[in-house]
Amino acid sequence: MVTSTTGSTLLLPLSNAVQLPIDQVNFVACQLFALLAAIWFRTYLHPSKTNSLIRHIVATLLGLYLALFCFGWYALHFIVQSGISYYIMIVVGVENMHKYCFVFALGYLTLCQIATVYIFDYGQYSADFSGPMMIITQKITSLAFEIRDGMFCKEEELTPSQRSLAVRRMPSPLEYLSYNCNFMGILAGPLCSYKDYITFIEGRSYQLKQSEVNGKEDTNYERKEPSPNTIVVHKLIVCAVSLAFYMTATRILPVEYNIDGHFLQTTSVPTRIIYLYLSLMAARPKYYFAWTLADAINNAAGFGFQGYDRNGEENWDLVSNLNIKNIESSTSFKMFIDNWNIQTALWLKRVCYERATFSPTAQTFMLSAIWHGVYPGYYLTFFTGSLMTMAARNMRNNIRHYFLQSPELKLIYDIITWVATQVAISYTVAPFVLLSVRPSLQFYSSWYYCLHLVCILVLLVLPARARKKAKEEKNAVCPPLTKTSKVETISAHNSHPSTNNNSNQREETAWRRPSAAQ
Repeated sequence: MVTSTTGSTLLLPLSNAVQLPIDQVNFVACQLFALLAAIWFRTYLHPSKTNSLIRHIVATLLGLYLALFCFGWYALHFIVQSGISYYIMIVVGVENMHKYCFVFALGYLTLCQIATVYIFDYGQYSADFSGPMMIITQKITSLAFEIRDGMFCKEEELTPSQRSLAVRRMPSPLEYLSYNCNFMGILAGPLCSYKDYITFIEGRSYQLKQSEVNGKEDTNYERKEPSPNTIVVHKLIVCAVSLAFYMTATRILPVEYNIDGHFLQTTSVPTRIIYLYLSLMAARPKYYFAWTLADAINNAAGFGFQGYDRNGEENWDLVSNLNIKNIESSTSFKMFIDNWNIQTALWLKRVCYERATFSPTAQTFMLSAIWHGVYPGYYLTFFTGSLMTMAARNMRNNIRHYFLQSPELKLIYDIITWVATQVAISYTVAPFVLLSVRPSLQFYSSWYYCLHLVCILVLLVLPARARKKAKEEKNAVCPPLTKTSKVETISAHNSHPSTNNNSNQREETAWRRPSAAQ
């Protein structure tokens, strides 16, 4: 397959053999190289064998090499964006750095996306340099807010999650560039907190206390350093299955067939609904492959260890970006969102939702659309998603409690909501895959904008019950769980104490709970 690329053409014969664009082949090859480099990094540059300076330098140089191989001179954008953002933090100061870094990083990303889409390759749904810049933008903006929280804001002004993520000193240029451009996450992320990354580089991520079942910390409990080998193999198997499914299913079930004239005229509505669901489901394994492989790379390097659960089992989901089982079995928009692109959802919450002074939901959807890119289909998807979210919230608050009277009714409710959620998700994200205005509007018009009208009708007819009242009813039906365990770090004296990011994730999903029905 012949295609243009600014990166290396070394693998062009392989690209032609597998009939995939050269940029996608380069991406996969670099990620596999990063996986091997991660194993070498954990084995030969272990914190017990070298210092954090060497680990920072090697992680950064490897990351920049991979970027250069994939994107050629376009990789300079990663350094330019990071360098200017660091300069802004130094010059502006801690009080306002978050605003200037946010505007610059997001603006720079948007300009690059505009150039990629409208100047170079409109409609080419492939790997381009703006993808890594999306992750770097998340890191730049997150760190700016975390530094301000740690060096300017008062403790009482912060939420518990903000206090745990707050950074108490300015990072050095090397630490900053290493965080943004390390080989483990430069191509596909995922986003991680700065404190978690520094804790990993300095070799303190394993210095954890084992919690007893009753919640008391057993400080005398000793464990050897956990090995990620088993979980890495498991995630690589998931990657292989996802890639094989994507390579076959997407050719059999193209999303574009949903707007084919002959298909629309000759098929029944139930058949169209089933095909819509199957075609969008077939599009998801691409993300399963990329995100799971990125997670495996981090784990192979020794990054991502979350601690131990109450049964003493190792947990390696600190930077996991999705939960495939929960995605495919989602019975609500909330459940789908909670398990899809998890780190991006947490970024939206941390830099936008919990800091917005008005209309946090609308602002969060707008930021998500801008961050994703400039294709019109993205904006149609997030506009539709906002309607779905508000309608689902009203539906849940007004209807769900009627189905909690017995297990049988609850089972019926779960089946109905699973079908409704899968159809609604497919309907919502179709423009995200179709990208352009004409096919996206053609898709919605072929369905007569039916779900848009249903959402508007629900918002007009069903009252939006107070969140507090809904929460009280929820607690009456299902009392909140008591805290049974906690994972903390031993090294409280260090300058960058590690954070229990996954625990924060569980707490922070509360911001999305009002967003959808179950």
